[in-house]
Amino acid sequence: MIAVLTDSTSDLPPQEAHKLGIHVIYQTVQMQGRQMLDWDEVDPEVVYSHMKAGGTASTLPIAVAAFAECYRTLLETHDEIVSIHISGKLSPTVAHARMAARLLKMEERIHVVDSGLASTPLGEAVMDARAALLRGGDATSAVRAAGATRDQILAEFSVPSLDYLRRGGRISRTQAFIGNMLGLRPILGFEDGELKALRRCKVDHATQDMLSGMRERFGQQPLCVSVVHAGRDSGRTQALRLAVISSGLNVKSASMHLMGPAIGAHVGPGTFGIMARPV
Repeated sequence: MIAVLTDSTSDLPPQEAHKLGIHVIYQTVQMQGRQMLDWDEVDPEVVYSHMKAGGTASTLPIAVAAFAECYRTLLETHDEIVSIHISGKLSPTVAHARMAARLLKMEERIHVVDSGLASTPLGEAVMDARAALLRGGDATSAVRAAGATRDQILAEFSVPSLDYLRRGGRISRTQAFIGNMLGLRPILGFEDGELKALRRCKVDHATQDMLSGMRERFGQQPLCVSVVHAGRDSGRTQALRLAVISSGLNVKSASMHLMGPAIGAHVGPGTFGIMARPV
């Protein structure tokens, strides 16, 4: 048997991950002097409410010892582990996973993968790795499936306010002031494992900007489209759903996801992303 393990920045809620047969190890969210396990001990909405009120939240990567303990437990009932994690350029999590595998002298049984992704795109890669195993594949085929997802997916994000990025030290006070004054927001996307500002647009044009880019890239290819939103805002998520439906994309399957506490702590409530890939 082969286990698939990911970290909680994949934004797979614990119950959903369990149903899919995916194991999750949790990052730590720090807020108001407390340390809580991402998703497991703190609900995303608690973090977003705190941030809206002017508070800050931060995260801690998973420790090497925690990975080692998790690997030992999984190897009691599994022959191998495919361990897929947030981009190493965004977090030291994957480096800690590799250190744990070396510590246990189990590199031949523990296959650590730097996804180059985060949030729902990471979750997509993890689910595809699990699907490869369910089709009868081995650990190598699962690793390849995760890599194929990374290469195929177009994932872009937009933040409604630059203040949260400023509070987290991602941009300067001056950059936030100018951006807010002009009503401009970055469209963020993954490039070589980094989350970069690809371009800028007016805040109320971000959704159509993303969808336009997807039409240019994919044309009328059949697509799987996912939307992730930082917060349970039914009005906003419904608007995003309708935008995808009316986008002109050839959507064969679509899903909505909640952005979790660890990712949301860095980008703030109201952040959303749209992801598309061929089916």
